[in-house]
Amino acid sequence: SDDEDVYHDDQLEFDSGFGNVIVVDNLPVVPREKFEKLEGVIRKIYSQIGVIKEDGLWMPVDPETKKTLGYCFIEYNTPQEAELAKEKTNGYKLDRAHIFAVNMFDDFDKYMRVPDEWAPPEIKPYTPGENLQKWLTDEKARDQFVIRAGTDTEVLWNDARQSKTELVYKRSYWTESFVQWSPLGTYLATVHRQGAAVWGGANTFNRLMRYAHPQVKLIDFSPGEKFLVTYSSHEPSNPHDANRVVINIFDVRTGKVMRDFKGSADEFTIGGAGGVAGVSWPVFRWGGGKEDKYFAKLGKNMISVYETETFSLIDKKSLKVENIVDFSWSPTDPILALFVPELGGGNQPARVSLVQIPSKVELRQKNLFSVSDCKMYWQSNGEYLAVKADRYTKTKKSTYTGFELFRIKERDIPIEVLELDNKNDKIIAFAWEPKGHRFAVIHGDNPRPDISFYSMKSSHNLGRVSKLTTLKGKQANALFWSPGGRFIVLAGLKGFNGQLEFFNVDELETMATAEHFMATDIEWDPTGRYVATAVTSVHEMENGFNIWSFHGKLLYRILKDHFFQFLWRPRPPSFLSAEKEEEILKYLKKYSKKYDAEDQDVSMLLSEQDREKRRMLKEEWEKWISEWRRASEEEKLERQKLRDGEASDEEEEYEAKEVE
Repeated sequence: SDDEDVYHDDQLEFDSGFGNVIVVDNLPVVPREKFEKLEGVIRKIYSQIGVIKEDGLWMPVDPETKKTLGYCFIEYNTPQEAELAKEKTNGYKLDRAHIFAVNMFDDFDKYMRVPDEWAPPEIKPYTPGENLQKWLTDEKARDQFVIRAGTDTEVLWNDARQSKTELVYKRSYWTESFVQWSPLGTYLATVHRQGAAVWGGANTFNRLMRYAHPQVKLIDFSPGEKFLVTYSSHEPSNPHDANRVVINIFDVRTGKVMRDFKGSADEFTIGGAGGVAGVSWPVFRWGGGKEDKYFAKLGKNMISVYETETFSLIDKKSLKVENIVDFSWSPTDPILALFVPELGGGNQPARVSLVQIPSKVELRQKNLFSVSDCKMYWQSNGEYLAVKADRYTKTKKSTYTGFELFRIKERDIPIEVLELDNKNDKIIAFAWEPKGHRFAVIHGDNPRPDISFYSMKSSHNLGRVSKLTTLKGKQANALFWSPGGRFIVLAGLKGFNGQLEFFNVDELETMATAEHFMATDIEWDPTGRYVATAVTSVHEMENGFNIWSFHGKLLYRILKDHFFQFLWRPRPPSFLSAEKEEEILKYLKKYSKKYDAEDQDVSMLLSEQDREKRRMLKEEWEKWISEWRRASEEEKLERQKLRDGEASDEEEEYEAKEVE
């Protein structure tokens, strides 16, 4: 990494070589004969926490009195063990008179450097920062994306009119594992051995802030970009112990640690799947909305909900929920949806409940009988919650799936039950239309499943869910709605080799079908105008990405070896009200005249460029011909000489003589 310069003096604690040494103070002062006994006691206490190095326990003795000095040094194999020992034994009561005071050896150095005289901090003059949102004001209203291929990371404009990309910024070894945009697109985060960093700027990418966290593996931003959560996991010296997990929550703008959480991996592995080493990531899930007020973590029989004013638990205690296995926040409101599985062989049914934060009042609860598993899906505006419940049949030999649909914004939160026409169909995928009232489901057991579309608003009765249509036998196993709704890509990934169908849900018709062979990733740009499909380095061949229009026309493709990541830069939500957006849609023809003219200019320019290209080729050809003509003229006399003075170059003017 080019970030070797990263950490200033005050953070060199783990480079001075004593990061794995602790100092234990307040030990009994003992004469020579009791020395071994005391050492045995200390060794017993401290070797439970980690592996003490050979000759790693040193207890200094006063040369005059030949008694110990009341403190000792302990050297562990790793700094993590030393830190854990400090945390666990600082304040340990050996007996009434001896309460351990434990410090890191490096801390002494740090505190010794504090000057004795207080000097007021130097006040720097205020310099206005750059406009980090400047990319949103692009004349051509283009979107940016970042790609990682080989050792290079590049940020590019998608110039779809010109059918090409335009480079914004490129850097080799910019990150050591992955890059990630912040949720509103302000920052690009990179990950390094010593911690994470965020980058941004008006016209290029400058490093704005660093977050020290050795061996960071995963990062996560809060939805309003105020906080960054970093995660690392460290191998214990004793293979029987669980990994030690460190999680820091930083203030993005100041780089200050607001709160850290440390513990064994077991404390962070409850519920959820994915992540690394059994930890479900993100460990802390953020409450919806831009305020970044609350975040929560699943624990055993509880949910710990924290607020970001003081970074402490709401009401100083966790929310007790027996046997809870999963929860999710509404994307827009401080509402938690919780799922508790059924217990006691069905005597206590499974239940889903909605809880208001910070009051912890239950808004709605629904008991579900004979449920084997359950998944929750929120609609992006937090208007609807779909709970997909897999239920046992009467014989308990098989399961079938149904949906419980909650209407969150309506009075008393009414719930509706939806079962598919063939209720034994396996559900392959489910997705809400963003900002809309429709959802799509892929269902069926055969190699070519069916896709059904439903609406939460039926034409005659607003309070009922209704089916719009079912598409039979499609090569699809994943759904990708446009961020603006209306359009959806029905994709067949993995086994289906990258089949794509671009579907218009308003008209219920297919706009185009295509294929991006072996595609692994599909991402709509944040405006819903373009779709990127990519083949990442999971496959050896054909690495790179394609850019399509929303109606399925391939605009351009770029091949890149060792292609790892493609991410569109997110846009912050629009400032326009829903009414204003509707008005623009209504008078779209009026607005689009200006852009039609621009498009015309671009296509004129493109055809002009084509004509120019053809003219160049023709000129080149003519130049080539004339070169050879000139050469032929220059050699004319030479040829005459060789032909005994015959000047003719015309092949026809000759006569044949037979000579014996």
